[in-house]
Amino acid sequence: MEFLPFGPFLIPIAGMVMVVGIVGIVFWYKAREKELQYHQEMRLKEMEHQRRMKELEVELEKAKARPDSARAA
Repeated sequence: MEFLPFGPFLIPIAGMVMVVGIVGIVFWYKAREKELQYHQEMRLKEMEHQRRMKELEVELEKAKARPDSARAA
């Protein structure tokens, strides 16, 4: 045991490092899942916004296409 004078201390330290590593990986995984979910929600909101803008654009074109007498009424 002469070649490992710090052997009794390395095992508990390695165990703690392993626990910290596992907790870090789990935290990173959960944060990544939340980030991906947030991006998906933002993309859906963006698509809904674009759809609504196209609808408004069509309504605007229809309003411009109506004769002036119909707009006044």
